[in-house]
Amino acid sequence: MPARFRQLVSLGAALGAAVIAAHAGEPAAQRQAPCAPDNAGLTLPAGFCAIVFADSLQAPRHMVAVPNGDVLVVGNATGGRGSPRSPGAIYLLRDANGDGKADLVKKLAEASGSGIARANGYLYSSWGQSIVRYPYRAGQTTLATPDTIVTDLATGGHSAYNFVIVGTTLYMNVGSRSNACEPGPRTAQTPGVDPCVELETRAGIWAFDANRKGQKPSDGVRFATGIRNAVALAVDPADQTLWVTMHGRDGLQPPPAGLWPGHDDRYGAENPGEQVNHVRKGDDFGWPYCYWSMDEKRLVTAPEYGGDGKKADRCAGKKNPVYAFPGHWAPNDMLFYTGSQFPAEYRAGAFVAFHGSWNRAPLPQQGFRVAFLPLQGERAGPHRDFATGFSHDGMPGSDGRIHRPTGLAQGTDGSLYVSDDVSGTIYRISYHGSR
Repeated sequence: MPARFRQLVSLGAALGAAVIAAHAGEPAAQRQAPCAPDNAGLTLPAGFCAIVFADSLQAPRHMVAVPNGDVLVVGNATGGRGSPRSPGAIYLLRDANGDGKADLVKKLAEASGSGIARANGYLYSSWGQSIVRYPYRAGQTTLATPDTIVTDLATGGHSAYNFVIVGTTLYMNVGSRSNACEPGPRTAQTPGVDPCVELETRAGIWAFDANRKGQKPSDGVRFATGIRNAVALAVDPADQTLWVTMHGRDGLQPPPAGLWPGHDDRYGAENPGEQVNHVRKGDDFGWPYCYWSMDEKRLVTAPEYGGDGKKADRCAGKKNPVYAFPGHWAPNDMLFYTGSQFPAEYRAGAFVAFHGSWNRAPLPQQGFRVAFLPLQGERAGPHRDFATGFSHDGMPGSDGRIHRPTGLAQGTDGSLYVSDDVSGTIYRISYHGSR
């Protein structure tokens, strides 16, 4: 063997050994993720790419990433109303070989709803009409018998019971029972209950002690109110304050498709805006008496309470949103990005996952995307698309399936995980471009 060739072989071996040493003890999932040639069917900004991390899960909703690279996902229960019911689960997803895909997919425990969080040495999840917690350390592949933290939560209506934990306080979204506090099923021109007694127990954020077992709804403290359904509930890591992107009401089209005359189909399809609210203790954001008009650019009185789309007599003293996305996009998760993998601009704002609309007729359905919203204090926008291609106006994407973005999680390497609770897909989006 020529001396020059021997030198090159030795150099290659030394470099290989250095790479192995550099990655020794590093979880495979924390290395730079490979990407699918077609970006898993998604359209992303330049420099970003995607891969399907896991597929065919049952209704995966919200997620948390763990320091060893694992991803934990709460999968909702399915069925009912005449079809076989299947309980949901907490899934453990692990990429052990670094190929960008979860090679370990394991159900750890039963679960349902959207709630999951890791805090104080525990893993918390929603399960039926309860919030439970398990002792948990990164890397575990089994869970012990859980403690019940909150139980006897209400059934019906918006009951995802998602939550976040700040220190030892658990902040839980309690969604409304109704569309606009109507007394029964949605029927045209039905006035709302006035005052809306539903606000006493629902349509707001409630605070509980994250370490106290056996709490009932009456043990919680109403932190904020007038929030129809805050499935997209997040904590700003800069100051530990709460933010929500709220599901707006329906039914502003004229009958028979909608509930109220005086508005045309376009108005009902584009209103109300999906409010981005900065939530402080004692705030009231106006539901059901008010909604955010994309036409008027302000809170206006709901027709159930005498509104005409312009007057705002019931909205005095209600807190305005910081921003409003287009109507009926259905925000289901919100995430402030803190990683270093993405360009610096993404550390000044939040991602929002939109489940997509069903009630914009006769206009095309919209949503079905992950958007990025620049935020600096209480100055926001304009938003821009970050990931699209999950569905095309409610029709299947490039793989022939409908994917509805639902949950977001930031991986330990700074990648962004996106769940889809219709086709059961988990996407992993990473950045490979120049910073």
